[in-house]
Amino acid sequence: MRILVTNDDGIHSPGIAALAKALAAIGEVWIVAPDRERTAVAHAVTLHKPLRLHQLSPRTYAVNGTPVDCVNLALLKVMPKPPAIVVSGINKGVNLGDDVMYSGTVSAAMEGTILGIPSVAVSQEGGDIFRFDVGARYAVRVVRLVFAHGLPEETLVNVNIPNRPRREIRGVRVTCLSRRRFHNPIIEKLDPHGRKYYWIAGERISWSRSKDADHEAIEEGFVSITPIHLDTTHYGVLDQFRAWEPMMNRGIKKSSTAQSAIGRPGK
Repeated sequence: MRILVTNDDGIHSPGIAALAKALAAIGEVWIVAPDRERTAVAHAVTLHKPLRLHQLSPRTYAVNGTPVDCVNLALLKVMPKPPAIVVSGINKGVNLGDDVMYSGTVSAAMEGTILGIPSVAVSQEGGDIFRFDVGARYAVRVVRLVFAHGLPEETLVNVNIPNRPRREIRGVRVTCLSRRRFHNPIIEKLDPHGRKYYWIAGERISWSRSKDADHEAIEEGFVSITPIHLDTTHYGVLDQFRAWEPMMNRGIKKSSTAQSAIGRPGK
């Protein structure tokens, strides 16, 4: 079983080292990861500069690009055959709720899913220290289950591990994505020359979507496992929006007919 490991914290992150070491017990691990931290780059793809691979060992490569670049290069150029699974992480910090829209960790797993490979994103809650050994243990469990049962089409798995010793983790919950809200999300400051500059930061103050929510699982000491689907179409409101079609199309046929008449030669 070939396993592709990547991340957005960079090739030298202790999180990816712990993940690769743990997964080596169940498969042949290949690492293709950014050469530096690429946190919060979401699904960015490098289009305006060349990408370069730097081989660090027989199955370990650093890339001067994004996590999504790494997955593409690994699957289409580096690896001799496609992997059985893509595992992205272990990220420094959780990726809960709306954070998945910005996360390079989750986007790497999403790219694997787009390319037809079962994929998992793994993130670890932490502060001054991160218990990556705990996160790696649960990552292996999830990967074993994916090997055994597969994943539904166009579905990836987002795993978040609470900042607790292994013996204090209360179990695993299957969850949905939360909504997070921030206080003062844009911080304005002055540089030494009196010019304004800004930090996108802020303090998370509340969550919503509390039913089966991922943030609640983490707060209560459970590992959160959230299935994420690539198709974000809101099928429940398609009929509501189809009611707009007559209003949007009003006058279009008449204009087309008039335009056609203008182009006809006179009698």
